[in-house]
Amino acid sequence: MFVQQDYILNGQGHGQLAEALQGVRFDPKLMRPYLNERGQRVVDVFKGMVLNHNAKGNEPKYAPQYQPELITNLQARGINSPVFNAVALRKEEWIQLDAVVLRAARYRLRAWADLASANSFGGFNGMGKMILEHETMSDPGEAIVDMDGLTEGRTDAPQFQLQGLPLPLTHSDFWYSSRRLAVSRNSSTPLDTTSGETAGRRVAEAIEKTLIGVIPGMSYGGSGTPYSSGYGYGRVSQVYGYGNFPNRNTATFYRPNGNGRSGSGWVPGDLIKDILAARSQLYADKFYGPFMVYHSPDWDQYLDNDYIVTAGAGNVSGLATQTIRDRLRSIEGITDVRRLDFMFTSAAAQAAGAGNDATTFFPFTMMIVQMTPDVARAVNGMDITTIQWESIGGMKLSFKVMAIQVPQLRADFYGNCGILHATASL
Repeated sequence: MFVQQDYILNGQGHGQLAEALQGVRFDPKLMRPYLNERGQRVVDVFKGMVLNHNAKGNEPKYAPQYQPELITNLQARGINSPVFNAVALRKEEWIQLDAVVLRAARYRLRAWADLASANSFGGFNGMGKMILEHETMSDPGEAIVDMDGLTEGRTDAPQFQLQGLPLPLTHSDFWYSSRRLAVSRNSSTPLDTTSGETAGRRVAEAIEKTLIGVIPGMSYGGSGTPYSSGYGYGRVSQVYGYGNFPNRNTATFYRPNGNGRSGSGWVPGDLIKDILAARSQLYADKFYGPFMVYHSPDWDQYLDNDYIVTAGAGNVSGLATQTIRDRLRSIEGITDVRRLDFMFTSAAAQAAGAGNDATTFFPFTMMIVQMTPDVARAVNGMDITTIQWESIGGMKLSFKVMAIQVPQLRADFYGNCGILHATASL
């Protein structure tokens, strides 16, 4: 199944999906017609943002409000869509399909789920924006110590640097024949949503891999220009992941199946010392946690092995009381140590897990990420959404699952970053 990314440039759609959305004012709801309880053709129309009184934590305080509107009323006001005559699903069938897509998107995608639960940024119309911008600021000023307070200090204004994040569309297609849909209705058999689940899975996996850095993110908007020019971005406007962010810290760890610090075979203490050295490296950049440690699958057999074994007595040789993973979790500032299934360990695993779109794999790799908004955020410009249209005289009902969900990795004005990417020694 092919997964594609489109974008919007100066109000003009680029790509099949973006061009179709441009025709409906970049409102995907207008491409989701359905039949209401009276059999009338309707779509949900955006009415504005309302205060969400049930919002908690990092959830947006305002939520979009939609209201069903008769398609005939919209057409009378000059609002049209190429799919208004392609109403084939009832409201209940849309609800069933969306539920399956969302369940598929959440399954075993740890990196994005962790980031979205810790630092999520949304509540804006991602379809109407092509780049999300933010500024970094320098830390100016100095203090002077003297006996009379007459020494004139240097005054310094803060400097600002603009950074940009593209907001691409990630989407995947599937379809049903009209006859298959009719048979499903007449036999009271639930609509087969296997294709919808697969499409939703492909979209969510592409977002996960982009965050990890297994596949490169989209670049858009050009490279940075010098700050002295007064405008431009400090670095290339591109979607980055943990493994390819230009400002990330890097380190080299001793690998379990090689020589350790002593020159002999690797021992668990080598990893503890590597992690502590990496934490000190992040401390030096003024990032103090909380940290999430992610690792490639090949670390599992070592991290879950025994680290502390109590002395045995009699016929008992010893009792394991702590694994290496437990020991790492006990280090101050580390919240958890988690495996990422898409941080591939070999070319074979890469091909089996991702098809042809994976371009990077990380053997014996660890990534340490400070889980705070100034380091990484999950930007949600549009939730996973399904749209539909008809073709071949109405005999084929096509669907597209799409989302604007992009990782935003950030560094301060001086390039300091709370992400560390550790690769294995040879």
